[in-house]
Amino acid sequence: MDTLLNQFYKLLLLKRRWLARVRGVKLGRGVRLAPDVDFNLGKGFKNCLKNYNAKGRILLGDSVWVERGVVLWAFDGSINLNSNVYLGPYVTIYGHGGVEIGEHSLISMKATILSSNHGIPSAGELIRETPDVLLPTKIGRDVWIGANVVVLGGVTIGNGAVVAAGAVVTKDVSPHEIVAGIPARVMQRRN
Repeated sequence: MDTLLNQFYKLLLLKRRWLARVRGVKLGRGVRLAPDVDFNLGKGFKNCLKNYNAKGRILLGDSVWVERGVVLWAFDGSINLNSNVYLGPYVTIYGHGGVEIGEHSLISMKATILSSNHGIPSAGELIRETPDVLLPTKIGRDVWIGANVVVLGGVTIGNGAVVAAGAVVTKDVSPHEIVAGIPARVMQRRN
């Protein structure tokens, strides 16, 4: 019975990988995709198919593990997850301005990573019709982002850094720093 069940789960994983590729996502070897992962390469709020003319890029490197409910929307930008990155359940990444996450990094559940900010127009102009300001976001190698963290656009988080649960990262984090709070500030360094 276990063998049959294992075969069934392998087939489901193959189907999820195939659907991601159909949507234009580039997958490395050994990528694990849980159910309900939402990919979007282009503008708008619909899943993109290859014929949608999306200009965005989503690249999942070798052995990336993506849990249930993750949202990866490139919005014509880019999302690049290097090898052995783990995205916990319900992580959201918006790649308007470009997001790169270094190898062996751990992004815990419900974290949000942005790479843009909405422009603020003059009074009398509609906020919703003001274009986004693109702000590339880079997360280094071997970084741990805790649960419910928000990383704002334009931030660089250095190699080996740790961001405590619930933090809001508004400025760069140096390598091996441990930050916490709203806004995130340095608590200590990893030795």
